[in-house]
Amino acid sequence: MKIYYFILSFIAIILFQIGCKKVSSVPVKTKMVLAEKKSVDTLTSVIHTLKPYSDLVLDTSISLQSAPGTKSVLFNSDGSRLYALNLEGLSVYEFDQQEKRVLREFRFKPTIGEGWSYEDAKKIISYKEKPVEAAISNHDSILWVSLHNAEGIVPILLNDIPKMKALHPERDSLQKEVKVIYTNDATPDTIYCPLIKTGKTPKVIVADKKSQYLLVSNWHSHSTSVLTIDPDHFPFAYLLKNISMGAIPRGIVVDNNNERSFVAIMGGARINVVNMKTWENEPPINVASNPRHLVMDTKGRLFVSYNMLSEVACIDPLTGQTLFTAKTESHPRTIILSKNGQFLFVTCYKGNKLDVFKIVDNGLVKIYSLDSKGRPVGVDIFEDDDTLEAWVCNYTIGTIKVFKFQKHQDELNLAITKKKRLSQSIN
Repeated sequence: MKIYYFILSFIAIILFQIGCKKVSSVPVKTKMVLAEKKSVDTLTSVIHTLKPYSDLVLDTSISLQSAPGTKSVLFNSDGSRLYALNLEGLSVYEFDQQEKRVLREFRFKPTIGEGWSYEDAKKIISYKEKPVEAAISNHDSILWVSLHNAEGIVPILLNDIPKMKALHPERDSLQKEVKVIYTNDATPDTIYCPLIKTGKTPKVIVADKKSQYLLVSNWHSHSTSVLTIDPDHFPFAYLLKNISMGAIPRGIVVDNNNERSFVAIMGGARINVVNMKTWENEPPINVASNPRHLVMDTKGRLFVSYNMLSEVACIDPLTGQTLFTAKTESHPRTIILSKNGQFLFVTCYKGNKLDVFKIVDNGLVKIYSLDSKGRPVGVDIFEDDDTLEAWVCNYTIGTIKVFKFQKHQDELNLAITKKKRLSQSIN
C-alpha cells in the first residue's frame, strides 16, 4: 500500500509540473483566447436591466472543451465570465462568455487523500484537491471553491493575484498551492489559497446577497457549515457554526428577504429550514424522495429537482404545499431559473438531456428536451436583451455545451410549439 501511495504521488506531481507549462488541449469547437494578466485582474462588473420577453426559440449550440470531470459551472454577476469546476482535472477554468474561450486556468497541486466511490459506496484513494461547486461574492472579487476530499473550501481572489502570491504555505500548513496558467503562454503564477475547514465532503456553496455569510453543505458530515466572510483579512472567511442536517445535504438556496436558508436533504425526503438570525433549524418541509437542487423565484416559491424520481416541483415554503410537478428525463440534477423567472432549465444526468420548461400559472410546460451527451450535471445561464445562453457541463467527457436561444416578447402558442420543439434533436 505504501508503494501504491508513492507511485500515485509521484505521477500526480509530474503531471502537475508538466501541465503548469501550458494550458491543455484545444477545445472541440474553439481555442484558447490570448489573455493579458492586467485585463483580467482589473475586471469590473456592470449590471444591465434586460428587456422583457415571454418566449424562447432555440437558435444554435456549440461544444467547448473543459477538463476531465467538469462538475459545475457558474457565471459572475454580469455574465462576462464563467467558471467551470473540473473535479477530475483538479482545476477551475475561467471562460470569457463573449469569446467562448478560456482566459485562465487555476490548477491545484495534487496531494494524496481519501475519496469516495459513489457507485461502490466505499472509500477509495484519491486526491484532496477536487473542485466540486463554487460561489462568487464581494462584487465578483472572490471565488469560493469546495474541495471534495479536503474537508473544506478555498477562496481565490480573482482580481488580486499578487496578494495570493504573497501568501505562503509556511504561514499556514493548510494552504493549497495553485498554478494560475494564462493562455497566451505567459509565465504562470503560483498562488496559495487558505483551506478553510467545513465538514467531510463539502458540496454546494452559497453566499447571501450582502456577502456576509457563506453556507456549505457537507455530504458525509450530514451538516451545513456557516461561515462569516472577511474579505480584508486572511483567511478571508471564518467558520461560525456547523448545523446538523440529520442526513445527507446537497442543494442550498438563501431567502435574503426573510433571512432563511433552505437545504435539500438528498439522503431523505425533506427540505431543512435554517433561521439565519439564530442559525438554528426550524421545522422542515416534507417533500418527495431524494431532493437534490433548489432555486427560488421572485415570488418566494421553491423549485426542486428530485433525482431518483425524475421530477421537478414547485413548493410554497410557507405552507410546505407542493403547487405542481413535472416529469423530466432521467435523474435531474442542477436546475436554474431564467432572469425573468419564466423558464426553468434542468440537466438530466442519465437522460443526457437539458430540459427546458415554461412556467405557467398552474404548472410547468416542457418546451425543449435537448441532447447533451456525456452526463450533463451543471448549468448556468447568460442573458442579454435579445438572447439567452444555457451553458451545460458534461461530466464524463469534460465539455461544456452552450445552447443559444432567441428571445421573443409575443408568446407563441404553447400547444403548437411544444410538439414541434420536442421533436427537435440537437446534436
